[in-house]
Amino acid sequence: MLTQSQRSLRARAAAYALHSMGGTSTKAGTSAFLARFEKQVDPTGSLLPEERARRATYARKSYMASLALKASQARRRNLTKNEPATVSETSVAGSAEAGHARRTSAE
Repeated sequence: MLTQSQRSLRARAAAYALHSMGGTSTKAGTSAFLARFEKQVDPTGSLLPEERARRATYARKSYMASLALKASQARRRNLTKNEPATVSETSVAGSAEAGHARRTSAE
């Protein structure tokens, strides 16, 4: 099992190897991603280019902020799901089960 630091070093080495081969440009994908927001704010192409770019910038920021919110909510859900029970919750649950067992055996 690798530590977090070892996994990071392994990934960095793999990234360097990939980039050494060339052809790792993401320019086309980035352009398409950004064009999406321009089409969203001006589907008919009737705005001036400066206004379209300004609105597209805000649409992109809105999209990124909503992704950040969703990620934060997911982290919160995962944190509470993996959180161990506190001492008081454990003792209350244990005493309730013990009480049930005493009532059942006494009957």
